[in-house]
Amino acid sequence: MQFGRQLIAVIYLFVFMNSLAAQENWPEFRGPNGDGLAPEISLPTDLGDPTNVAWEIPIHGRGWSSPVIWGEQIWLTSATEDGKKMYGICIDLKSGKVIHDKLIYENENPRFRHATNSYASCTPVVEQGRVYLHFGSYGTACLDTSTGETIWSREDFECDHFRGPGSSPILHDDHLIVAYDGSDKQYVVAFNKETGETAWKTDRNLEYGTDNGDWKKAYGTASVFEIDGKPILIYPSASATVAYNPSNGEPIWTVYHDGMNASARPILTEDGLVILTNGMGRMDAVNPQGSGDITKTNIDWTISKNVTRRPSPILVNGNLFMFNDKGIASCVRAVDGEILWQERIRTTFAASPIFDGDHIFAFSEKGQIYAFQPGGTFEMVQETKLGDGFKASPAVAGDRLIVRSISKLYCLKGKLQK
Repeated sequence: MQFGRQLIAVIYLFVFMNSLAAQENWPEFRGPNGDGLAPEISLPTDLGDPTNVAWEIPIHGRGWSSPVIWGEQIWLTSATEDGKKMYGICIDLKSGKVIHDKLIYENENPRFRHATNSYASCTPVVEQGRVYLHFGSYGTACLDTSTGETIWSREDFECDHFRGPGSSPILHDDHLIVAYDGSDKQYVVAFNKETGETAWKTDRNLEYGTDNGDWKKAYGTASVFEIDGKPILIYPSASATVAYNPSNGEPIWTVYHDGMNASARPILTEDGLVILTNGMGRMDAVNPQGSGDITKTNIDWTISKNVTRRPSPILVNGNLFMFNDKGIASCVRAVDGEILWQERIRTTFAASPIFDGDHIFAFSEKGQIYAFQPGGTFEMVQETKLGDGFKASPAVAGDRLIVRSISKLYCLKGKLQK
């Protein structure tokens, strides 16, 4: 067991070093490794200073999807307030000019969404030549990034998201993978990324402990980690998290942790633990080696005090930092779950933080941007403000930080670390 944990730690270091070379692109939610780490860029702590803004443009409609970047293109989604029209938008990284603004789906009778959600909350995935836009059960489309033309589209997967969709897809090998965790149906799908055909589909088959569909929905985004030399797809849901074989969708293990509305991405620590948050204020550290129901055997520690509900936590120097929707900032030691500090901030958070190699930056729903020292004691370096509030998480490309507010997209200037 100890050898296995050491192997995971080596793989973690390899992935981290790989990210240094990969972050000219920010291809999916939370970046190339899904962790919010961007150590190659150095950002000014006063990000709200107008002199740091290279350009800004308005974004029509309402959408909380985060921007993704490949080469000189930024992609994001938006929708009308009523959900009857859904768009894919591409913007030039250098100039801020709109390259594509394409209507993807039209819906005659959109289903209910919660006031805090949007009809375009699922972050796209982009790679060389293709971008994948996901709007939950309304549809998934693959576009040519040069022409903006649709390569394939799927609108046949049914699911009542009840309060609106929110899960973002990821790419692994030849598959585009995303969960449909609705109030009525819950399953995970892998599309063939080239053709859009279904590569595999696996029902969740979880014991939710209730017939109330509101307690069965989730908005999670998966991560793929190398565990004992094999890739494992770890996908949070309501009530539990399931690990799958990403090549065929076969379940490997399940850990029950209660909760609903799970949205944060899993994190793999240097010590080989997988960090999960359940969407209802609980965090678990799971040993990912095992099979079947590992709830009673593989949870190393659990905390439930001021845990983040919507934003993903971030792991820096062996500590987990998180900012919750009640305005509490926390630092937790990843190896054992000890709470090192918790402080009340005068606002709330929905966007996930990033780390630029020097500071952790948190973006509030009211537009404040906070720079924190990533240490075992609380140290806020600076507070600034920009725009009308942040629901989407930021993206990094080279020496540029791209942030989406409620109504605008900003390009902020940084510099590359030497």
